[in-house]
Amino acid sequence: MSINIDTARKVAKLARIRVDEADLAALATELSGILGFMEQLNEVDVEGVEPMTSVTPMRLKRRADVVTDGNIPAQILKNAPDAREGFFAVPKVVE
Repeated sequence: MSINIDTARKVAKLARIRVDEADLAALATELSGILGFMEQLNEVDVEGVEPMTSVTPMRLKRRADVVTDGNIPAQILKNAPDAREGFFAVPKVVE
């Protein structure tokens, strides 16, 4: 598939990219090259190949879903700029 200058101008306008008239021919050539590469990829036989999420087979370490920190509100609130009655105090946003 080949991209002409008019199509390159339209693509640039849709992408909201300012391209000078002198550079439209180069943009059309680049877009044609990209589409040519995509056509090559469509020719690759991927039958029986599982989709990948990473190039290396790895699995994230899992941990038990349990509460590990608790009953230490004084230590947690120690870093708060303003704490009242065991809670973080924040300024009123909506009146």
